[in-house]
Amino acid sequence: MRSVVQRVRDCSVTVEGVRVSHIEQGILVYLGISRQDTEQDARRMAEKIVHLRLFPDEEGKMNLSVLDVNGEVLVVSQFTLYGDTRKGRRPSYDEAAPPVQAEPLFRFFVQEVESYGITPKTGVFQAKMDVSYVNVGPITLLLDSKKTF
Repeated sequence: MRSVVQRVRDCSVTVEGVRVSHIEQGILVYLGISRQDTEQDARRMAEKIVHLRLFPDEEGKMNLSVLDVNGEVLVVSQFTLYGDTRKGRRPSYDEAAPPVQAEPLFRFFVQEVESYGITPKTGVFQAKMDVSYVNVGPITLLLDSKKTF
């Protein structure tokens, strides 16, 4: 499981001209699910993300998590995080989980985030989405449940 985590404000997801999700301040999580991922990967990823210290304390140091600042979380499914461009110019998505496997793990991940007392917002699984936000900092991290980076 891979994710791109960004500290954001005024973040929204629009599908076919309709805003389906919005958060004021918190983190945007693009979540990619591979064919090898399990609920354990989703659990580990959720735990890591909600405890990441991405927000400034009173001294301006990034010492606070989204939990500490009562921030919001918006999760967007993103199979392209498993795009492989090592061969040719067209990405291969062979490592990405098919929708029938990915959607339940996506939902499980969202439930795991919720288990920490956060009510996560989401995009629409498999929809063509427009995601708008201000990346604060900018803060952007790449995470991998297999710790390949």
